[in-house]
Amino acid sequence: MVQTTPMMKQYLAIKEKHADAFLFFRLGDFYELFFEDADLAAKELEITLTKRGKGEEAVPMCGVPHHSAEQYINTLVSKGYKVALCEQTEDPQTAKGVVRREVVQIITPGTIMGNGLQDARNQYVAAMTGEAAAYSVFAADLTTGEAYACRAGTVTRAVEELLSYSPKEVILLEGSSLSEIINERTEAFITHLPAPADTADEAAELPEDLQAGASLLTSYLYQTAKRSLEHLQRFAEYTPSRYLQIDHYSKRNLEITETMRDRSKAGSLFGVLDYTQTAMGTRRLKRWLEKPLYSQSDAEERHLLTEKLLDRFLERDQIRELLKHVYDLERLSGRISFGTVNGRELLQLKKSLQQLQPLASVLTSLECGPASRLAAEMVPPDELIELLESSISETAPVSITEGSVIKDGYDQQLDQYRDAMTNGRSWIASLEAKERQATGIKSLKIGFNKVFGYYIEVSKANINHLPEGRYERKQTLSNAERYVTPELKEKEKVILEAEDKSGRLEYELFTAIRDHVKTFIPQLQSAALSVSSLDVLQSFAEAAEQHHYVKPVFNQKKNISLSRSRHPVVESVIDAGAYIENDFQLTSEQDMLLITGPNMAGKSTYMRQLALIVIMAQAGSFVPADQAELPLFDHIFTRIGAADDLASGQSTFMVEMNETRRAVDEATSRSLILLDEIGRGTSTYDGMALAQSVIEYIHNRIGAVTLFSTHYHELTVLAEKLSRLENVHATAREDNGVLTFLHRIQQGPADKSYGIHVARLAGLPDELIRRADDILRTFEKRNRKRTKETQQVEQLSLFPEAETEHPVLEELKKVDLLHMTPIEAVTYLDKLQRQIKGEDENEAHSEAGQPARR
Repeated sequence: MVQTTPMMKQYLAIKEKHADAFLFFRLGDFYELFFEDADLAAKELEITLTKRGKGEEAVPMCGVPHHSAEQYINTLVSKGYKVALCEQTEDPQTAKGVVRREVVQIITPGTIMGNGLQDARNQYVAAMTGEAAAYSVFAADLTTGEAYACRAGTVTRAVEELLSYSPKEVILLEGSSLSEIINERTEAFITHLPAPADTADEAAELPEDLQAGASLLTSYLYQTAKRSLEHLQRFAEYTPSRYLQIDHYSKRNLEITETMRDRSKAGSLFGVLDYTQTAMGTRRLKRWLEKPLYSQSDAEERHLLTEKLLDRFLERDQIRELLKHVYDLERLSGRISFGTVNGRELLQLKKSLQQLQPLASVLTSLECGPASRLAAEMVPPDELIELLESSISETAPVSITEGSVIKDGYDQQLDQYRDAMTNGRSWIASLEAKERQATGIKSLKIGFNKVFGYYIEVSKANINHLPEGRYERKQTLSNAERYVTPELKEKEKVILEAEDKSGRLEYELFTAIRDHVKTFIPQLQSAALSVSSLDVLQSFAEAAEQHHYVKPVFNQKKNISLSRSRHPVVESVIDAGAYIENDFQLTSEQDMLLITGPNMAGKSTYMRQLALIVIMAQAGSFVPADQAELPLFDHIFTRIGAADDLASGQSTFMVEMNETRRAVDEATSRSLILLDEIGRGTSTYDGMALAQSVIEYIHNRIGAVTLFSTHYHELTVLAEKLSRLENVHATAREDNGVLTFLHRIQQGPADKSYGIHVARLAGLPDELIRRADDILRTFEKRNRKRTKETQQVEQLSLFPEAETEHPVLEELKKVDLLHMTPIEAVTYLDKLQRQIKGEDENEAHSEAGQPARR
């Protein structure tokens, strides 16, 4: 059979070691795939499936050209597959028997290094270890060399931290029980590995309890890369509490970096603030928005430099112009380390480094501490700039094996080879002219191909004009004859030998330059950090100017004072001046707002607006308001919008309850909680009971700044007994049955919900709307009747001797509601409700003449 040939035996032996990956097996100018790999790859890549061999011995085969393989690899990896690249590792001309082949790289969703990366976004691989109350999370981006490590007290907190990196791949220990919970929360590719035997160098400086997890991740990166990774940095340990913590659901609800509808950047806070000029700056802006600071001094330092850049327009304009010429230093460092950088990319590196000194000079002229510190980190490596200036040709091609990469004058031997090639080609050109003149054949030409070398070509019509014995016949064509001369043979040998030696020498020189550039990687990464930070800060300044933002001020209390504030995203997509500004005034004595009003009147926008302003301020940005004073928040929790979680089989109401649970479990008095329409996913009374219980629990137990939006107008009476709760409402105006939303938040409760008016705006049929009006009037009439009866009962209860207290009320007086969890409160209320319903049912049976059940 075919697989018994030496080459197929080699293939099968290598494939056995990489059974979980597509094996791209190099044969000449193609990567070939066989057997099951070929069947599946042909389907996934939509390429032709062929066969190797004949008859029963034939096996499925497909292939892709090696020069365009990257696009096919990217397609497979984007679908969650692994690809093992198997290359020829010895020269076929000197090999004895089958050419030696080895897997030189394994490409996975998290370790892709080529041009298939999604724009400038980070490409994290994450790992998670631990159990009980001790979990650790690790993340690394192979394309940039960044590496991070942190601890988390609970599995929920650890998963949230892991999700903050949006990892493409997650590494777990073999036998880990964490797979299930991670699978529920992310679509990342999960890989299980045994514990590493040794501690990785990158993990050596971490505390002992973090070293094993960091080594687990690092060992995987080395296993897949199969080479040294000089750009992989030592793990930066951090404490999550140093940052404003925003769980995965809240980030989604607030649309910080992408929209909920189509996960696009446009329409998100990130999209509004992104005026960065570099890919590095874009990534860093995204990280700053996902992890705002929980440090007043650090946030204020960013505000200070943003303010300087805002005030100094000319300097900011200079910085923006210089940044346009800075390429992605982080990813260039990765490609240098990986050995995949080419001549053009080294030119990009040189051009980028040449901007450092001018950038530092502009920063120094700003005369402020943060600017001076950034400038000090932008020290250009002059030796490297000089090396690249003297060695790499300004017209270097993408390929590094076809010559023209190294500048003339860099290497004497290379110059000699090039001179021989140039003189040889000049000699051939003069020979062609001389032979045309000597023979009188104007169409005579000297050509070259790789098989026959140089030749003199004469058309059949002109052969009779050739002097007898002038040339040696070399090849006959249908319409011409090709000849050589002893002189041409000799010159061909000189030229081809010079070309071969020149190509080999040029490749050796380039790899030596590349290896020397590797030694500068730490300096490149340091420069990249300072340049990307500057890029974000100038982006903040540009956004502040474009959108008229102000510098926020922090206070140590819980005071929130925002004058004429706006939602940064909504105002950016509507006509200038059309956005209705709103104020926020909260203090430690009044830190809860109960927001009522009709749908579409702006309640949710108002709530999100505060959260986004907090995120902007703590990330270092200015904010959309005329004046802004804020406390520093440690967490933001949101429950906004209705959505099922089909992946984990959870209904809208269960999602709502889970997000509420996270808030009441983890929030502190320094947190911000936004809850929208809690309880709407169940019956009216259940929902109202839950909503009230949640409000009371947050008010009495947690003390967090809270915005609570609801359609339960009955809850507005809570302001009379909860001292820190204030009623506000989203305003609307009704004129002759026409409803106009004013999008203004005012004090006091709303008078009604205007639900039928909203239905009319949505275009529901007139007949349906009229019927809804009739039903609403019936309900309101019944409610007025019940209210009157209730008032009569209350008057009768003025005579205590005639009143017998209901046993449910007696039981309710005894229970300690303040020490119940929300779920316990709901269960208890359900029990009381069933007691009352049971009595009502007995009374109904009695009225119908049936015996009451006991």
